[in-house]
Amino acid sequence: MYNANFWRQYPGPADHGPEPYVVNIEEATRQNNTFRTAFWTGDNLQVTLMNIRPGEDVGLEIHPTVDQFIRIEEGQGLAMMGDSRYKLDYQKRVYDGSAIMIPAGKWHNIINSGCKPLKLYAIYAPPEHPRGTVHKTKAEAEAAEKYGY
Repeated sequence: MYNANFWRQYPGPADHGPEPYVVNIEEATRQNNTFRTAFWTGDNLQVTLMNIRPGEDVGLEIHPTVDQFIRIEEGQGLAMMGDSRYKLDYQKRVYDGSAIMIPAGKWHNIINSGCKPLKLYAIYAPPEHPRGTVHKTKAEAEAAEKYGY
């Protein structure tokens, strides 16, 4: 059961870093309805919350100097990684409780293969997105990456 007053207890999905902060990350992740929200950004670490709609994906990407940890809190999907964008030969089904470790320099994507939203949080070290980033939809995130805003 989710607390209907969650965002009243934890003021909004805004970035809470770099100050010390304690939160029920599972509840925050499940309550998030944006494609991507930078939830906490420090100098060396960032936590983002993501909500991937059925049939959508995180987006094929590579972070040359950033390691990434992803935890699935709700839903199911397929995690894919590889040394080339054309050869994602490491593939695993993921679901509630799955943890995904992505080394810097690996191409990767996560596809929502279920019929409900895939709720996850990602930890980047160092941070990947500007402090306070909120992308309501995947299209908004793609436009921001393409046009640099």
